[in-house]
Amino acid sequence: MCGIVGYIGPRRSTDVLLDGLSKLEYRGYDSAGIALAGPGGEIQVVKAEGRLSVLAEKVHAMPPVDSHCGIGHTRWATHGAPSDVNSHPHSSARISLVHNGIIENYAQLKEHLMEHGYEFCSDTDTEVLVKLLDYNYHGEPLDAIMKTMGEVRGSYGLAILFRDFPDRIFSVRKESPLIVGYGQGENFLASDIPALLKYTREYSILDEGEIAVVSREKVQIYNELGHPVQKNRLTASWDIEAAEKGGYPHFMLKEIHEQPTALRATIGPHVEDGLPQLGVDALTDEMLCGIRNIHIVACGTAMHAGMVGKTAIERFARVPVDVDIASEFRYRDPILSQDDLVIIISQSGETLDTLAALKLAKERGAKTLAVVNVVGSSIARAADWVIYTHAGPEIAVASTKAYSVQLAVMYLFALRLSLAKKTQPEEEIRRLTAELQRIPDQLAPLLSNCNEIKYLASQFMNSDDLFFMGRGFDYALSLEGSLKLKEISYVHSEAYAAGELKHGTISLIVNGTPVVALATQKNVYEKALSNVKEVKTRGGRVILLCKENAPVPEDVADFVVRLPEFEDIFMPMLMIVPLQLFAYYMSVLRGCDVDKPRNLAKSVTVE
Repeated sequence: MCGIVGYIGPRRSTDVLLDGLSKLEYRGYDSAGIALAGPGGEIQVVKAEGRLSVLAEKVHAMPPVDSHCGIGHTRWATHGAPSDVNSHPHSSARISLVHNGIIENYAQLKEHLMEHGYEFCSDTDTEVLVKLLDYNYHGEPLDAIMKTMGEVRGSYGLAILFRDFPDRIFSVRKESPLIVGYGQGENFLASDIPALLKYTREYSILDEGEIAVVSREKVQIYNELGHPVQKNRLTASWDIEAAEKGGYPHFMLKEIHEQPTALRATIGPHVEDGLPQLGVDALTDEMLCGIRNIHIVACGTAMHAGMVGKTAIERFARVPVDVDIASEFRYRDPILSQDDLVIIISQSGETLDTLAALKLAKERGAKTLAVVNVVGSSIARAADWVIYTHAGPEIAVASTKAYSVQLAVMYLFALRLSLAKKTQPEEEIRRLTAELQRIPDQLAPLLSNCNEIKYLASQFMNSDDLFFMGRGFDYALSLEGSLKLKEISYVHSEAYAAGELKHGTISLIVNGTPVVALATQKNVYEKALSNVKEVKTRGGRVILLCKENAPVPEDVADFVVRLPEFEDIFMPMLMIVPLQLFAYYMSVLRGCDVDKPRNLAKSVTVE
């Protein structure tokens, strides 16, 4: 993995490929490369470790290449360390390709190919794939691709150039997303929509096992048996301007400030006559009443949204909820029944572990509901039902506005389930729904308070370790705040349930240890302050986040960040803003690459 672009048409392919790859930098990568098909069939490969700018320098230093067909890739290392030789594209004498995914049986295939005289120069599974394709190629690309698909195990999204066919690009996918884009006298291939938006908003999504043959005038798509298939064309709902920084220094800061708009777009369509609506006809009150257990399955930030959802659902609807990390859910042999609902949360809708968890849930007879941001994504299409969030494009690797809209959907679902099961009076649900609709306006003062958060970041920017703590909803937010900080500022950070610190972790608190304490829940506020005092007594340097009118003794915290008075249960949607800003400014002040943190990818399509 991580990003794929393909182009064929009248433009210089180098220009389109480099531009398209630049729009996929947000996905995370450690090297990049392109393969250019010349008019005589020769294929020229250029690749480089490091940022895309290093590749661009190499390309611009070359004599101009008369190529109007090519493929490009940004790589996030899985097999083999980041290096020029391990970068994509990989080639044989007749074929060049780029690959997202992992080939699980590459070692056995490599041994087989070496017995037949093939030599290898990289440490990648992808070089094995291109050599196997070359071994199976006898003049018919489709036959070679289908035979190769039958021999490999794992996941892949491939863009392929054949020396004998310089006027087309071949592509195939399994579990790793790919789309084709349609232009006038030109066509495109990509792993994500932003790479295409400058040129077209019309696209189709390749399904599992489908093969696309892309030429200037047409796109032909075949199933895994080689039979032609007709694909629906989709239109991207956002344009290139939505995927640009808009005057902000970083995408992350722009996306933090876009949260009120994203929340209005997500909440608004799901409120009718003052009551929450899911927008899914099949999720009737009768269906909802039949749900006995709920399992929320996700990864990373989406999983943290699920933890907030668990508490909201159990509190409002009194239905037991488990929250699972997707990569663990698959292998713990979960107990599921037809009365269970599995809620799958994913921004991209392509996260491989999450998609596999969804498939397992369906195999075991559970109902599945996807909460995703990308229309037509793999998870959206595989689930029984889907609720789309409306965050728009999220470019920064660290998720911000996608998390907020996932929270909104969790609250909407909890309230609707409560209404169906009659666990709360209708008037109370109306009141809470109205409060939920007010949240976008409540974010304005928090977003205008950046200087206070920036100052706090300046006080802690040289910290090597930092702890977050909270109870209930505040604990769930602690986990997300900690993740945000560590992933973009590289500060070692851990989050703990506040009452658990004294069971071991408090031994790490010494004079000057930074601690961010969250205390917004009235029913545990005094207990939370007691936990903060335990930290402060041992020398911790404390930032306390609490409500505007909460009493704070002088000896509890070094710094206090006050949030608007609001319903306790909705405080996560307010409190996340200062936590996101704190992580952002810590990253900026430490000189880190905010939007493209090291070693991370936006869409994780490998296990």
